[in-house]
Amino acid sequence: MKHPATPRVVTLVGPQGVGKTTLFDSLLRFTGADPVRAAERSMTLELSVAHTDFLGEQWTFIDSPGAPEFSQESRHALMVCDAALVVCDASPERAAALAPLFAFLDTHRIPHLLFLDLMEEEEGSVRELLDTLQAVSSRPLVLREIPLRQGGQVVGVVDLVSERAWGLEKEGRPALMSLPEADRPREEAARRQLLERLADQDDRLLEQLLEDVVPPPESLYGHLEQALREDRLVPVFLGSAERGLGLERLLKGLRHEVPSVEETRERLGLSAEGLPLVQSFKTQHLPHVGKQSMVRVWRGQVEDGSTLADSRVVGVHRVQGTKQQVVGAGRVGEVVTVGRVEAMRTGDFADPQGVRHPGLWPLAPPPVHQVAIVAEKRTDDVKLTSALARLVEEDPSLHVDQEADSQMLLLGGQGEMHLRAALEHLRTRLRVPVATRPLPIPYRETIRRHGSHHARFKRQSGGHGQFGDVVVDVQPLPRGEMFRFTSAVVGGVVPKQYIPAVEEGVHDGLRRGPLGFPVVDVAVTLTGGTYHSVDSSDQAFRTTGRLAMVEILPKLEPVLLEPILHVDIHVPREATSRAQRLVTGRRGQLLGFEAHAELPGWDVITAYVPQAEMRGFIVELRSATSGLGHFVMRHDHYAELVGKQAERVVSHHQQEATER
Repeated sequence: MKHPATPRVVTLVGPQGVGKTTLFDSLLRFTGADPVRAAERSMTLELSVAHTDFLGEQWTFIDSPGAPEFSQESRHALMVCDAALVVCDASPERAAALAPLFAFLDTHRIPHLLFLDLMEEEEGSVRELLDTLQAVSSRPLVLREIPLRQGGQVVGVVDLVSERAWGLEKEGRPALMSLPEADRPREEAARRQLLERLADQDDRLLEQLLEDVVPPPESLYGHLEQALREDRLVPVFLGSAERGLGLERLLKGLRHEVPSVEETRERLGLSAEGLPLVQSFKTQHLPHVGKQSMVRVWRGQVEDGSTLADSRVVGVHRVQGTKQQVVGAGRVGEVVTVGRVEAMRTGDFADPQGVRHPGLWPLAPPPVHQVAIVAEKRTDDVKLTSALARLVEEDPSLHVDQEADSQMLLLGGQGEMHLRAALEHLRTRLRVPVATRPLPIPYRETIRRHGSHHARFKRQSGGHGQFGDVVVDVQPLPRGEMFRFTSAVVGGVVPKQYIPAVEEGVHDGLRRGPLGFPVVDVAVTLTGGTYHSVDSSDQAFRTTGRLAMVEILPKLEPVLLEPILHVDIHVPREATSRAQRLVTGRRGQLLGFEAHAELPGWDVITAYVPQAEMRGFIVELRSATSGLGHFVMRHDHYAELVGKQAERVVSHHQQEATER
């Protein structure tokens, strides 16, 4: 049994509403630290870090958001922890929500334990619940404890290694209790399963069991410790976070089995030798303070005034919920904040000489919800650009783009609540209030008919005039071919030096077609024209090319085109049919669905959906999938839009143009 001198870090993760924050506060309270109240923590929309001691050892617990919209925060904290504590209640329907989490932990080989928060009113079988959860975990889930019930209430837990039962005293402290004879067969069967699961991965232990040799508890603790460190199984603990039941057994399980920082450093491929090394997993920009990076110290120690990434560290603090305490230095294994290391971004390793980004750091997911934003005060336009850069640095799952047609700024994120939180952050912490605008849809238009046109531009204003004369042939192109310009003039009727100007003018005329949108999928051929030796110029022929388009396009049956997205929708299997109805209800075309390649019990639905119909889609999808569904989308093609829907789009666009 090891007792590391260096602090260890455990990140609490799990679906929304399972009681992570309650367990987080209960663990702090049980170990004598001040709990971090949920009221102080903005509904667990961001990480909360707290430090405590247990039996002479230092621990850092990180409570992470459970909502899918804020999952990137959780993933960052998981990347720097020694182990994850997955929290789940006794509801079998939570299994689907755990599938993405288990997949992430397994992909990154992060050791993890499971705590089942058993509420008093639950009567279901823990074994049945575990079977349901096992279906979404690639690692064996192994019960470390079984519950003891009286009158339908959980009154204690039995440790399957020590074979001792624990309940609660009236003061809420743990107390040994006798194991009722009626529960002994259940305990023996569960312990036998634990031993068999361990023996499946250890030949020596298997030989002992075949010879009916009962291994001592110390030996079993060693097997469990090694299996967890190597991410070969998931120990399952039981209790009640609300009442404090099972917390001491959980803490002792963490103490026995969670890897040390030295072992975690080895898992991550980091050398024990060399300059001090830290890794950032959260970035904040605070008023009057500047940039703060929350880091895990992997090697050496970082001190106030020392150098990181060629910058002088301004302040080293230990975080306790919303409070910060000045400390002289952060040592190996600790989580601290360091100030004003400008070159370090979330995920970066930093030493005194520079920074490097890890190859396995989780990429931010693409946005599923967007809003167009403008600064409430025109004088804040430049300030807004800087604030958005800081916002995205703090939360890489936010995206900022600029819409090509309107040049409006688009803020994208992981859902409606995510963007509301980001906008509030802009207003309060970054001091740039913004207003939202309807999201622009990049409609286009094209033509259905072929035609020719003769255009002339002539202007006399004293001195040199302006003269251009062209004949163009215009025809539609297959969808997606955008634009083609060719010259077929012969005999120099339009001199070669003016042909590029004609093409530029044609481009100008296609920027806004008769319906009010850019024109695509047309071929324009310059077939003839005339020029004046004195009055013709590049500008005159450019103007003539534009006039040709303005005059001919309305005669060629213009038609509106709407952008169509290719959408991959990821949902738990029981919600597949509901998600399909959402797609067809938004004029979408279902292309098919198949089992998810990485998430057991999930499906991937593939569809074409008009971009205009994706407004608010994530809100309805999450509502139909208990908050779990998400999607990835990309532009695929343009399709004709006709009838009343097209008329409404054109009318609305013309009204907006008039108001501008």
